[in-house]
Amino acid sequence: MPVGDKIRGMIENSSLIRKMFEAGNALRAIYGNEAVSDFSLGNPDVDPPRAVQEALAEIIASPIPRKHGYMPNAGYPEVRERVAEYVSSEQGVRLSRDNIIMSCGAGGALNAALKTILNPGDELIASAPCFMEYGFYADNHGGKLVLAPSAPGFDLDVAAIEARIGPRTAALIVNSPNNPTGRVYPEKTLRELATMLERAGRKHGRTIYILSDEPYRKLVYDGLTVPSILALYPHSIVATSYSKDLSLPGERIGYLAVNPAADDAARLVDGIILCTRILGYVNAPALMQRLVGRLQGASVDVEIYRKKRDLFCAALTSMGYELSLPQGAFYLFPKAPGGDDLAFVQALQEQRVLVVPGSGFSFPGWFRIAYCVDTAVIERSFAGFEAVARKLGR
Repeated sequence: MPVGDKIRGMIENSSLIRKMFEAGNALRAIYGNEAVSDFSLGNPDVDPPRAVQEALAEIIASPIPRKHGYMPNAGYPEVRERVAEYVSSEQGVRLSRDNIIMSCGAGGALNAALKTILNPGDELIASAPCFMEYGFYADNHGGKLVLAPSAPGFDLDVAAIEARIGPRTAALIVNSPNNPTGRVYPEKTLRELATMLERAGRKHGRTIYILSDEPYRKLVYDGLTVPSILALYPHSIVATSYSKDLSLPGERIGYLAVNPAADDAARLVDGIILCTRILGYVNAPALMQRLVGRLQGASVDVEIYRKKRDLFCAALTSMGYELSLPQGAFYLFPKAPGGDDLAFVQALQEQRVLVVPGSGFSFPGWFRIAYCVDTAVIERSFAGFEAVARKLGR
C-alpha cells in the first residue's frame, strides 16, 4: 500500500476549495475560459503595487554578497527590524526584531507556531465557519481541532468557546477579517475573549495562546480597522503573509510576531525558530525577505475589491439571496437556497459557475464566493445565479 491509511483518509476529505478549482479547470477545457465563472480560489487578481516590481528589479540588479544564500533561520536581522517597527505602530505594542520570525507565508507561520506550543493530544479551538486547513495544521503536530459555533452575524461566541476549553486546550485561532465570511471581529468581543482566556488559563493551570491569523488585515472596507490582538491579550502570536495585501501568494512570504508579554516569550521565539528549520522551511525566501523589508505598510488598492463586493452583493440580494455585507477580505458567504449547500453548488456548476460549499468550512447550508476575479467574470455569472435561485424556489 503506497499511501498511508491516515493520508488516504485525508485525501478523501481534503479541501473542497481545491476540488472546485479542479472542476473549474475541467469545465474550461470543455467550454473555454470565457464560458466559466470560477469563484473557488482566493487567488488575487489585482496586480502587485508598482513598488513591488521596482524594488524587486533593484534588488536583483544590486551586487549583494550571497544574495541567494542562507541567513539566520529567523530571517535577515535588518528585515526583522523593519517589520518590528511597522508592526509596533500597527498593533500598538512595542516589538523588537527578536519578536519577529520571517516565515514561508501564513501557513508556514501557523505550522511553526503550532509545532512549538502543542503537546500530543492538545487541542486548538476555532470558530466555525473557518479555513478548513486549520484541522490539518493541528493534526500535523499531534493536535486536534475543536470547533465552536459562531454568534449571529458570524461574530465570535465567547461563551461557546469557553464551554469547549478544557485541560488540553493549548490555543485559540482567530482569523479577522475572516475567511470565509469577511467578518471583522469588534474590539468589544475580543476584550471579552481575552478576559475569558485569562480566567480559563487560571482554571486549567496552563497558558492558552491566541494565534491571530491576519493575512487580510489590510483588506478592510468602509473605514473599519482591525483591532490589535497583541494589545488586548498578552499570550498572543500574530501569523500573517503578504499574499493578499501585496498580491504575492505564490512567493510564500510572511512572518510571526510574538507578543513580548507572552509567557516565556524568549523561549517561545527560540522554539518557533527551531521549528521553522526542522519542518523543512529552513528559512523564508531570501529575495522576498529583502523585498518586503522595503515595503512595510504598502498594499494593493482595496477600493478595487470594494467595488466588486458591492456589485456582487447588490446583484445577489436583488435575486433573493440572503447574505451579509463583508467587512473585509474578498469573500461573500451567502446562505444556500434550499438549505443544501452541496446540491446548490452542484446546480451552479451545471451553469458553469464555481463556488465552494459551506460544508468545506464546517458550516453547511452556506457557500463561499471568492470575488478576487475580473469584473467581467462576476457579471457573466449573474445569469447562472439567477437560474439556480429560480430552480430552487427563491
